Amino acid sequence: MHRFLRSCFLWSCGVLALAALQAQEVGPLTSHVVDSVAALKSAVFRAVPGETIVLKNGVYTTSGTVTIKCAGTAEKPITITAETEGGVELAGTHGFTVSEPAEHVIVRGFKFTHAAGKNVIGAGTRHVRFARNTFQCLGDGPYLSIYGDDVQIDYNDFADKSTPGSMIAVGGTGSQVARRLWIHHNYFHDLASAIASPAEMIRFGLTNVSLSTGNGIVEHNLFVRCKGESELISNRASGNTYRFNTFLESPTAQFSLRHGNDCAVYGNVFRQTEGLRVFGDRHQIFSNYFEGNYIGINIGNGSVANAEEGGSSGFDRPDDCVIAFNTFVENRTHYQMSRRTPTPLGAKNTTVANNVFLAGGVAARIEGPNEGGVWSGNLVWGKSGPGDMPAEGYTKVDPLFEPDANGIRRPQPDSPVIDSAVGNFERVTVDQDGQPRPELKDKGADEISSEPVSAMMPSVSSVGPGAQ
Repeated sequence: MHRFLRSCFLWSCGVLALAALQAQEVGPLTSHVVDSVAALKSAVFRAVPGETIVLKNGVYTTSGTVTIKCAGTAEKPITITAETEGGVELAGTHGFTVSEPAEHVIVRGFKFTHAAGKNVIGAGTRHVRFARNTFQCLGDGPYLSIYGDDVQIDYNDFADKSTPGSMIAVGGTGSQVARRLWIHHNYFHDLASAIASPAEMIRFGLTNVSLSTGNGIVEHNLFVRCKGESELISNRASGNTYRFNTFLESPTAQFSLRHGNDCAVYGNVFRQTEGLRVFGDRHQIFSNYFEGNYIGINIGNGSVANAEEGGSSGFDRPDDCVIAFNTFVENRTHYQMSRRTPTPLGAKNTTVANNVFLAGGVAARIEGPNEGGVWSGNLVWGKSGPGDMPAEGYTKVDPLFEPDANGIRRPQPDSPVIDSAVGNFERVTVDQDGQPRPELKDKGADEISSEPVSAMMPSVSSVGPGAQ
């Protein structure tokens, strides 16, 4: 419980931090204008707290790293910015490498078309922000690598990648993943099939840091047309939160909780994807909307009983995961455990409750051990039926859903889902719109409520450098 409350606290702090950072961008104490890469390097080397370094608009070709080691403060960050957002293109061989002891530094407004793998936020750095940049780097490697703590990545455009390497690759130091990373309001799009892995829009963590807690938040991002190495996002760390993101038009890619435990995935929209794949323990998956996917949620069929046994290739059996208050519409299969050979371990103590399964394929297909599985309060409607869901786990009744302006199916005022949820789910605190869940909850992702909507479905106009 404390992990979930901590995530909520971090989110609240993050909102305040964003407001503070936006305020900091107005009226800098000192402004230093430069017109060459050499002058930029020199100015960055000498930068002091509160200074803004402005690179005049144009196309610049780098032949070496622009190293950032300067340190601002929370009240007086150092800002490195394009003259106008999108007006500076960095081509050539290198981008920015932020190195220890750098902290409280903002990099804003650039277009990166240089070689991939050359934008790095290094270990030992703190409070670095990349905002309103466009990443279209060339060749193999990630667009942006992150190893430091308290990094903020917001309102960027990550686009047009067809080579190995993730758009964002998060690592760590030793066995500890980068902590308190905040990725929000970015536009990730057009990741084409790559010959080799990795090739995700976000790879959060690595096997060697997967049991460390990141307390990262990935929210309000838009992901479109991902056909990389089968994964939209690959989570490989513990204690992260993914909420209020939208995943579209990626029929061969899935969001994978590949390694790690204790993650929260809620308020997300999945359309025309491979859905969400789950390994690891104690994940909370609720208030998500799955429509037109190959599989809505694929609960993993484990190959090892715990992560310590698995190494880099093991699939940690999902234990004690909760999948509740989600809406599934016209997926080929709504909820599935796929077969594994040899020696499948399945999943253990999985709770599937208060979900709405509407039209499409069967509600549940279970092709492995499901020890201690709990099914309760689900609603199934459609000619394909419940599949392997036990009779006591569902009722078959028309939920009376209708599409809204975005085509999202929502309950009407006379819907049987209203106030009909069963069980006590204290950690299910919000619906897909960020509206609070009362003690007596509605089934499915949406809570009929008069409370303010705090999480709108992201669109191209609400994310990326041009968003207001």
